[in-house]
Amino acid sequence: MHCIEIAEPGPPSVLRLVDRPDPVPGPGEVLVSVLAAGVNRPDLMQRQGLYPPPKGSTDIPGLEVAGRIVALGPADDHGAPASASGRPWAIGDAICALVAGGGYAELCTAPGVQCLRIPNGLEMHEAAALPETFFTVWSNVFDRGRLASGEWLLVHGGASGIGTTAIQIATARGAHVIVTAGSPEKCRACESLGAVRAINYKHDDFVPTVKELTANRGVDVVLDMVGGSYALRNIDVLARDGRLVQIGLMGGSSAEISLRAIMLKRLTLTGSTLRIRTPHEKGAIAAALEREVWPLIDAGTIKPLIDTVVPLAQAAKAHELLERGAVIGKVVLKN
Repeated sequence: MHCIEIAEPGPPSVLRLVDRPDPVPGPGEVLVSVLAAGVNRPDLMQRQGLYPPPKGSTDIPGLEVAGRIVALGPADDHGAPASASGRPWAIGDAICALVAGGGYAELCTAPGVQCLRIPNGLEMHEAAALPETFFTVWSNVFDRGRLASGEWLLVHGGASGIGTTAIQIATARGAHVIVTAGSPEKCRACESLGAVRAINYKHDDFVPTVKELTANRGVDVVLDMVGGSYALRNIDVLARDGRLVQIGLMGGSSAEISLRAIMLKRLTLTGSTLRIRTPHEKGAIAAALEREVWPLIDAGTIKPLIDTVVPLAQAAKAHELLERGAVIGKVVLKN
C-alpha cells in the first residue's frame, strides 16, 4: 500500500510517500480501505518527535479515517468484530473510525468498537473529519465536563476542528457557547455556527467579556487547549462548581494558580488525552456518540466544517496549512 511516513523528526517536508506491506487486522479489528483521513494537531506533534505513538502502534501518522471495510480480523473475547453497540461489521460497510495511528495510508486497521457508520448525507471526506474531534469533545465536554442544557461553555480555539465541533454539539444540546479565536474571519465563522460571542484574543481579554455576557456569574465549563498563562484566567471566569477541562498545552504545561479560588468556588480541574486509552474506553465513547450525537448529524443539525481537502501524497501541504493557523475547521487527506 501507499502511505505517508515520517522520515525523521522535523518540518512538514519530512513527510514522504512510501510503499509498505498491507496491514493485517488482529482480533476484534477490521481492515479499512481508506478513502479519506483527517489531519489533527497531534499528527503535527508526532512529526516533530513530541508525541510518539503508543507502544505496539504503527508509526504511520493519522488518527481518524473514513472508508469501507475490506477484511475482518478474527474474533476476540467479545466475538467477531462489531461496533460498540454490538452491530456486527461486514465487508463493504462504510465506516469512519478513530485509530491510534495509521490513517495516512491506503489501508488501515481499526478496532471494531472504534468504528461508526457514516452518518446520513455525509461524503467520505466529511466523515473522516468526525472521529478525533467528536470523540474528544464528547469525552471532555460532556463526560468529564458534565455540560448540561442551559449552562455556559467557554471554548478556546473556537475555529479549530475541536472548537467548531464543540460549538455545534453544545448548542444543539441547549448550552450557551462563548469562544476565543484569532481573527475576525474566525470569529464570524464561530458565531455562524451558534456561538453567542466569539472573542478575538489578539485584541481583547476574554475575562471581562465573559463576565459581562454571564452577568458576572461566569461559565460552567472551560474547554482549554492552551494551558500556560490561560490557567489562572480560566479559573477566574469559572462560576461556582465550574469545571476546567484541559485537552492541550499549546501555551505551556506549567502555571501558577490560586488554590483558594478553587476551594471557594468549589471548582473541578480535570483533563485527558485520547490516544492512549484502551479500545474498551474508546468504544464507550463511540456508543455514546452513536446514541446522542449521530442522530443530530443524520438530521443535518450538525455537520463537520471542512477547510481544505488535499491528496494523500500532499500530506506535507496539509501540515503546513494547519501550522500557519489560518484554517477554519478541518483539513482532510483524500485517496
